[in-house]
Formats: sequence, structure tokens, C-alpha cells
Amino acid sequence: MEAPPYRLAGLSCCLALVFVSGCTVGGSAPRSEPSTTQAAVPVAANDLQNDYQRVIRDVLPSVVQIQGRQDLGSGVVYDDKGHIVTNAHVVGEQRTFQVTTVNSEDPLRARLVYSYPEQDLAVVQLDRPPKGLRPAAFGDSKKVEVGQIVLAMGSPLGLSSSVTQGIVSATGRTVTEPSEGGGPGATIANMVQTSADINPGNSGGALVNLDGQVIGIPTLGATDPGIGAGAAPGIGFAIPASTVKLIADQIVKDGRVTDSGRAALGITGRTVVDDEYQAAGVAVVEVRGGGAAAQAGIEPGDVITRLGDTEITTLTSLAEALAALRPGDRTKVTFTRNGDEQTVDVTLGEQ
Repeated sequence: MEAPPYRLAGLSCCLALVFVSGCTVGGSAPRSEPSTTQAAVPVAANDLQNDYQRVIRDVLPSVVQIQGRQDLGSGVVYDDKGHIVTNAHVVGEQRTFQVTTVNSEDPLRARLVYSYPEQDLAVVQLDRPPKGLRPAAFGDSKKVEVGQIVLAMGSPLGLSSSVTQGIVSATGRTVTEPSEGGGPGATIANMVQTSADINPGNSGGALVNLDGQVIGIPTLGATDPGIGAGAAPGIGFAIPASTVKLIADQIVKDGRVTDSGRAALGITGRTVVDDEYQAAGVAVVEVRGGGAAAQAGIEPGDVITRLGDTEITTLTSLAEALAALRPGDRTKVTFTRNGDEQTVDVTLGEQ
């Protein structure tokens, strides 16, 4: 069972670093220093190090720190007009921000263009983009492969312009974030799983390949159920570049999301339990007029138990099943009404 993820919400903290210097302990007896020879560094290691340093030089200037009234996160410069893409949970309910670039310690004022919590993405824009602002290059999500070396760039724990390294651990993950209230939040499909360290403050930053392309926006890490809310090291998730570009392009052009590509039933629901207090389905609380569920005859009070071939036990499982589909897809929905099981064909709408 995969560990449930936690969202890397904005950071507000004080950080103390303790440095311990080296020391020598012992008597006064003289001793001779051993002779040493430096081992030759393999050419391949030098090449890899050079690749790391080249990518950092090329991409890090495109990664910024975003500071709200209380929370702190990261962002990626999207174009030369000062648009910056980040996570929706980084901007929260705020509309103005202070943005610090790599090349300047003086914060720049930015305003929210649009936030799309359903995909946990948002775009802010600098009021006065500085000269030399460098947009990042975004890669092709279809070319991301397990085992690729990646670097995560951002401001973990408030340490701006930090870089960690790892690999792509998996692709195509569907992950549901928690909401501020503790329930299920955004369900995001096709996420990139990485072993690069992702900590609070990394949210909205850049996951970069060795070609200097952003392949994802780091968004959340996993928790280890065995240690409560503690982080599970080496398990982080990033929104794929293709999704970032789909959403950000619309926000930059239209000021909002006009085509999400996210399938929807058009209901408000809640998880219900059976007589043994086990999650047993999603009760329909409200049906949106003209939506997919309404057109299929689904009514408030129905309990959805299956979508296509997928068993539905919770709101999270329903959201994850829908994340694998597209608006306009036809599927079957199985539900119970007054104790009787029914199945209807549904043409999915758009969220």
C-alpha cells in the first residue's frame, strides 16, 4: 500500500543551523603525518558533475521564492512578461505577494492572476518584471522515464535557491492531496514520483532533467503511516509539465481555466460507511442541474458503489477513478437506491 501523501503547504518558520567544527584531542607525543595520494576522479563522474552544474546555472535563475503574509513557497518563471507558475496551495486565499529572484535580494511585488485548486496550480504576475528575467524551458511529459536523473529546485524550509538530486521513481501516479480541513483535496493524475528530497517550501518550484528542462512542479511528499505525520523520505510528487503548460497557458491567455480536461459527474457527495463502519460508497448529496449525473437520472440519496470497473468506497476513490477519464467519455455508474442496485450509462462532463 502506498503511503498517503501530505501537501507541502506554505512555510512560516524560523530555522536554526548548528555547525560543528572539527577538532583534535590527545597528548603531546609527536607523530608523523601519513603520506597520501589523491585518487583520480573518473571521467564519467566529472562529466556528471559538469552536467549538474550546467543545469543549475541554466535553470536556477528561473526559480523564485514566493512570500505571502504568512506562507512561503516557490515558483517558476513562465514567460518574459513576468508570469510565474506555482501551486494553488502556495497562494492560498491571497492576492498579492513578494517574489525574490536568484539574482536579487530585493523582493518584487506580484499579484495573483488566477488560482485553480482543482489541479493545485496558480499563476502570479510581477508588477514590474526586471530586465533579464529568464523563463524556464518546459519538457515533454511523454519523454519522462523511470530512472532519469532529476534535480529539485526551490526554497525548502526558507533556504532559497536550494537544489537536491534524485531520479524519476515512477510516472503516471494519481494522488489525492488533503485539504486544509483535513478531508480530500485536489486529485491529480499522471504525477511524476521522484526520490529527490521535497520539503515544505519546495512547493511550486522546479523538477528538472539534465537537459535543463522543467518536467514537473514539486507539489507534495508522502507520509509514513508508521510514524504518524512524519515524512516518508525519498517519496515526492510533481505535477507533470504537460499539465502545467495546459493550465498555465489558459490562465495567461484568458485569465482563467477554460478547458481543464478533467472529467466530472456533476455531484456533491460524501463517503458513507456500512454496518461494520467500513467505507462503502459515496452518497450523492447534490446533483448539479444539467450535469452528467442529472442527465443519467442519478438523484440525491443514491449511493455510488462503482464507476466502470472500479469499486468506489470513498470520495477519494471516486475522484481517482474520474482522474483517469476525460470529459465526453462514456462509462457506467453503479449505485444503490432504497436498497436496490442500479447501473446507468453516463457521459462525463467537465470539472
